[in-house]
Amino acid sequence: MVGVTIYETMDERFAPCRNGDRSLETLYQGSRWAEGPIYVPAGRYLIWSDIPNDRLLRWDETTGQVGVFREPAGYVNGNTLDFQGRLVSCEQGNRRVTRTELAGSITVIADRYDGKRFNSPNDCAVKSDGSIWFSDPVYGIQSDYEGHRGESEIGERNVYRVDPDGSVRVAASDFTNPNGLVFTPDESQLYVSDSGANHIRVFDLADDGRVISDRIFAAPSAGNFDNIRLDDDGRLWAAAMGDGVHCYHPDGTLLGKVTVPEVVANISFGGPKRNRMFIAASGSLYSVLMSITGAPLAVDSR
Repeated sequence: MVGVTIYETMDERFAPCRNGDRSLETLYQGSRWAEGPIYVPAGRYLIWSDIPNDRLLRWDETTGQVGVFREPAGYVNGNTLDFQGRLVSCEQGNRRVTRTELAGSITVIADRYDGKRFNSPNDCAVKSDGSIWFSDPVYGIQSDYEGHRGESEIGERNVYRVDPDGSVRVAASDFTNPNGLVFTPDESQLYVSDSGANHIRVFDLADDGRVISDRIFAAPSAGNFDNIRLDDDGRLWAAAMGDGVHCYHPDGTLLGKVTVPEVVANISFGGPKRNRMFIAASGSLYSVLMSITGAPLAVDSR
């Protein structure tokens, strides 16, 4: 792919985004279904999920070596970091959200709402007040491929928030299958992709996190949306399972795409300058060094 551009432009405002690498770099091949990449700045490594193989993998930026981070892993899907740099994971198989402590032990953040087990937590985000927000579709209980076949005890597919005191509440509802979620840097808005309804919704939030209003932000031109990320200039980047990664202006206009030869599930920004996009696609992990910078995660912003 050397010399073959990976950028497809729909709007000239995409121009600042296409001045990086002209081709994808393949970091690893051998996953059964890759998702949940998260870059750990303190160690300069990336962790991602190989869901059907029930393991977390680790790519070392300094050596390029890949090894198993954890196996079994509870069929982990999405991952993020909290303010202390600890790994927060959505375990589809165990129907819970957990935190990996710095010494390696695992703490259960939440596994029930109103006494009922979650469906299969999918993706998560950390807010500056210490609350952890996560989506809860049914993908992990639909079969034994990415979790364990089971029934929904709650009967709904919501986005939840877990406050520092451990209390769990519904943060947003009325989804078909909520998936990726990300806060704007000022936390005034929350974007959520609904893979079942096949659109992204944006929620306007009060200072305490209550939803004030919401609206549909975008629908894909091909395939289905999975996870989403923001860059420093407010553009939203969405893993679109039809043809790559879609980039949207804050006004909802599709600016352009990063084309990928496999079905894209998840993306994440990382590297020492946060200008490297990591792409988990089917059985592979790709990266592209970009001319834009990803918005900081919680661990980067203090």
